[in-house]
Amino acid sequence: MSDGTLAALGWTDELEAAFTIHSERGFEPARVVAEHRGGYYVRGERGDRLGQARGRLRDHEIWGGMPTVGDWVAVCDAPGDRVAIEAILPRRTKISRKTPWLKSEEHVLVANVDTVFLLTGLDRDFNVRRLERYLTMTWDSGADPVVVLTKLDLCDDPLKILEAESIAIGVPVVAVSNLTGEGIDEVEALLRPASTIALLGSSGVGKSTLINRLAGRTLMPIGDLRKDGRGRHTTRHRQLLVLRDGALLVDTPGLRELQVWEGDLDSAFSDIAELAAQCRFNDCAHGTEPDCAVQEALEAGELDPERLRSYRKLERELRAVEARSSSRVRRELKRRWRQRARESRQARRYRGRID
Repeated sequence: MSDGTLAALGWTDELEAAFTIHSERGFEPARVVAEHRGGYYVRGERGDRLGQARGRLRDHEIWGGMPTVGDWVAVCDAPGDRVAIEAILPRRTKISRKTPWLKSEEHVLVANVDTVFLLTGLDRDFNVRRLERYLTMTWDSGADPVVVLTKLDLCDDPLKILEAESIAIGVPVVAVSNLTGEGIDEVEALLRPASTIALLGSSGVGKSTLINRLAGRTLMPIGDLRKDGRGRHTTRHRQLLVLRDGALLVDTPGLRELQVWEGDLDSAFSDIAELAAQCRFNDCAHGTEPDCAVQEALEAGELDPERLRSYRKLERELRAVEARSSSRVRRELKRRWRQRARESRQARRYRGRID
């Protein structure tokens, strides 16, 4: 590996400054480029190596503290040409969702990305309500969203494109065909050397195919759709890939379920936020209150009732997640404090017997 390896992976002066405390301890910087059940692959000046997270990182696991693809980490040598991940550098951005089902835990999908390509097909996969969820999650991450509508060769309905543009306010919307190449040049224009782009979307929407198109060669395996038209999970793990022009792409498995962990509703629903600012009351619930600009927009046909319902549903989900998460964190901290107190008492009793 050349001395420019870290710079090509997105290393910055800010990261250099943050790493000072770790370099003084003899650690090396590296970036997590793949995550498997058996550990993480990290890339640094000495190439790609398999790494394991130190146990101390698990103390921060309840805050999403375990490494993920895109993270910058401090590593040191470990037996078997492996490395031990000693610390995670502060994340500039992170894309998180709530863990599926009933758990109220954060699942960090990818970290330190500059742009997120939100892929949705123009076929039966097209769903503006799901796209609103993706936008809410991405705006909160700190990264810039771009909506990529795939399968233009199967469906070129301009109404679907207009519908996507109407809810992706201020966000680029690009329609592409991975088969014919139409629209690919617009996507290529968004790529920058050492800039990290994550691709999110349902299974079979064309994430891996788009990466292969942009790379000009087969980097990721692709599979045919099922008989019912739904996508297959061909991507099994998150992986950071470097294109020939220096752009960094993160391929991700298809998301079967997307429950928001945190969300920037004001950015994802900027039209509703602007209307709410015109209401007479600052705490207007947009129901029966007088001089409610949101209700007036509904009555005038300027606001889609389905969009308002989607907004309210996401608002309720975020409040519920916040409440459950705060309670869970408090319980977990109390459990760990009790455990450490017991261990401390046992250690004192043991020292007393020795004395």
